[in-house]
Amino acid sequence: MARTRRRPDQQHRPRTVLLVLLLAAVALISVDLSGAGSPARTLAGSVLGPLESGAHRLLSPFGVDSFATRDQLRDDKAALEAENARLRGLVASSDVDRTRLAEYDALAAFATSADLETVTAHVVGIGAAQSFRRTVVLDAGTSRGVRRDMTVLGPDGLVGRVISATSRNAVVLLLVDADSVVGARLGAEHELGMLRGDGSLSGTGRLNLEVLDRSAVPKVGDPIVSWGSRDGVPYIAGIPIGRVEKVVESPRDETASVTVAPYVDFSALDTVSVVVGARKGS
Repeated sequence: MARTRRRPDQQHRPRTVLLVLLLAAVALISVDLSGAGSPARTLAGSVLGPLESGAHRLLSPFGVDSFATRDQLRDDKAALEAENARLRGLVASSDVDRTRLAEYDALAAFATSADLETVTAHVVGIGAAQSFRRTVVLDAGTSRGVRRDMTVLGPDGLVGRVISATSRNAVVLLLVDADSVVGARLGAEHELGMLRGDGSLSGTGRLNLEVLDRSAVPKVGDPIVSWGSRDGVPYIAGIPIGRVEKVVESPRDETASVTVAPYVDFSALDTVSVVVGARKGS
């Protein structure tokens, strides 16, 4: 049986229809950008509306919506960006929360072992660079029992002392401040000395130790703890400070220049504890 052959115009008809539909889509998008209510848009709607409906019926079985509006696409994009921002925020805050929780635990454990009454606070500000003083501002003040000349601790060791306080805030002079002087005990022999800061808040910030007994030569790696003040004001005793990093001896002067690396990273202070007293019954 002989087959009926299509005429050339019948073979190209589907391509022609598809081309018309694509041109209609471009026309609709262009008119949509011109704004609602324009005569061009009204005319295009009445002329191209049937084509849009036909195209939708043709493509919907394949799950394709070729005439999604610009507003829908914009809303979808905005929703995805908002969700991504929310997820990024959750990831970032979870890291901060985990760090703070670890710091809370470390501070609480130290306060319990040392029978200290403490107030937990956060660093909310830093002193002006032009003041040449290394200070930070805490979000706790006299309303929570924080007073001048109280010891301030971090999860890793001694941070400094309170030099002023209002009802809601307190200013802390950091251990690395050039005017800060702290009594220290060195190594297993608990040799006495005085620590002074070099004024740097960076990771390279160091403390300089002057040993009172010139015959005592510190060793690299020796631990340093606070000597302590009378009645624990402004510094309580036995707080970890750092370790000896470098020793340079001067035989002629019978002295040694001792550099101490502090345990606390003063450039990344966040959670601290202010020692407000000893626990009741201790």
